[in-house]
Amino acid sequence: MNYYDFYTGREFEAYRFLGAHLSENGTVFRTFAPGAVSVSLIGDFSQWQEQPMNRIYNGGFWELSVPEAGEGMRYKFRIYRTDGSFRDHCDPYGFSAELRPNTASVICSLHGYVFQDGEWMGKRTSGYDRPVNIYELHFGSWKKKGDGEMDWYSYGELAPLLIPYLKENGYNFVELMPLAEYPSDASWGYQETGYFAPTSRYGTPDGLREFVDLCHQNGIGVLLDFVPVHFAPDDYALWNYDGTALYEYPSTDVGVSQWGSCNFMHSRGEVRSFLQSSAWYWLTEFHFDGLRMDAVSNLVYWQGQPERGTCQPGIQFLQNMNAGLKERMPEILLIAEDSTAFSGVTAPVGEGGLGFDYKWDMGWMNDTLNYFRTDPTVRESQRGQLTFSMDYFFRERYLLPLSHDESVHGKATVLQKMYGNYEDKFPQGRAFYLYMTGHPGKKLNFMGNEFGQLREWDERREQDWNLLSYPLHQGFLRLIRDLNHLYLTRPALYRDDYSREGFQWIPCTQEHGCVFAFERRSGSERLLFLFNFSSETEERCCAGLSQCTGLKTLLDTGWEIYGGSRPTNSAGPDLSDGQAVCSLAPFSGLCCLIL
Repeated sequence: MNYYDFYTGREFEAYRFLGAHLSENGTVFRTFAPGAVSVSLIGDFSQWQEQPMNRIYNGGFWELSVPEAGEGMRYKFRIYRTDGSFRDHCDPYGFSAELRPNTASVICSLHGYVFQDGEWMGKRTSGYDRPVNIYELHFGSWKKKGDGEMDWYSYGELAPLLIPYLKENGYNFVELMPLAEYPSDASWGYQETGYFAPTSRYGTPDGLREFVDLCHQNGIGVLLDFVPVHFAPDDYALWNYDGTALYEYPSTDVGVSQWGSCNFMHSRGEVRSFLQSSAWYWLTEFHFDGLRMDAVSNLVYWQGQPERGTCQPGIQFLQNMNAGLKERMPEILLIAEDSTAFSGVTAPVGEGGLGFDYKWDMGWMNDTLNYFRTDPTVRESQRGQLTFSMDYFFRERYLLPLSHDESVHGKATVLQKMYGNYEDKFPQGRAFYLYMTGHPGKKLNFMGNEFGQLREWDERREQDWNLLSYPLHQGFLRLIRDLNHLYLTRPALYRDDYSREGFQWIPCTQEHGCVFAFERRSGSERLLFLFNFSSETEERCCAGLSQCTGLKTLLDTGWEIYGGSRPTNSAGPDLSDGQAVCSLAPFSGLCCLIL
């Protein structure tokens, strides 16, 4: 490790030096604790008796080689403070950990698993002109072995269940909610204690490697939710690690987040090196295809509040990390969860941007869901909620997210958000998802949304798979499946996502403002999307089209196969003098190939 780079925040591989590293002569332990008076190692190999560590490299680092320490043994660092007290800590750079509520680190090799995904790794790209259809997953609650809270499938056990489901239903990426070790199930992984340790809830680090490897061998990319803003306040982990605020701010004004966790102090080079090394570790040692970075708003603004001003240490950290990751591995995907209007999130760092590949379009998500919550009798006045997204869309490379955050905390699930009673929600939901498919931008959908989950997500329970015994939910899943495969196979829906040539609104003649039409195109392929989001039939909808000879309906959300009333594969709009003429049923949408 380059120590100057570590102290100045330029290091990306600190984990190769720090932590517990197996060798032919046992295990070498190293930790960074510059404020400690002394540090001892305790663990299985010494019957948890103290073994004093040695100061090295100007006193900031501590090291000890233990011949008796082998793979699978547990350990902690006992760190003595200036007041004479001590606290036992897990290893900030530990590669494995005990299952909660136990807190020790576990010696683990980085070199035991041999990946078989060379073909996949050789053809990866950032996907700007390719389809990116993401299924967001919480590993412990997609499916469970039983009804108990801890009846989780392991990494290796879930792979043969999940992979066929993803392929059948048209997802080419899976995004895993945070898997770096964390103490509380209820935090979903967003308050972490082990930034280099895959959570032991679901098995071993090699089990996670196998999961990613199998996904790649089946043509599915794997993204990891990465948490670079804040960490768990538990006193056995990063908090007050060496008796000082080593990773966090010393002041609570900016040191405590709105979630009650500790904010990283990104102005410290050692902290930047820690986080950058963690990001590189997941991408390199586990072959993840990219990172979705949580709470980016809290990095660009102090406490995520624009009125408090930009946070220059956070911005500089993002720029340095993203530029370094892309320089080393340009084909990975870096995705920002950012709800602010901060400019240049997806612009290159060399041009003053933050260097992300994609930014979540939270504005599109909020506006669109609010529109569908609205009573259809007053939707005419809310037309701008559906059209506004295209006014700003080309400022960034956007991704359309329907994430876990939209299915918890009293917000209701996506289908439950649709206005009206149970039966009314389904046609609106079908039309909504066709609208999302046609709208420019890469896609993300949270587990359960695809079959119309109505109960809010609970990390303690698996998804309500019993709903698939009901025809409306079966039809809904069939629609999502067909939409996803349409998206994957029609270049007009993804190739020119970020070009103004790929999208245009089509003028419509209607008596109310709930009918919409737009065209997606790429090269010679042109697709027409028509929608009626009102509760009344629109007998005549005309869309001005040019240079076309006919229309072929590819998908109608009202077909019987999806739970609607129209015969499956029934005829769609007629073409007359460049006008698409049809009768649009209430809460319906059509996708047509323009011939």
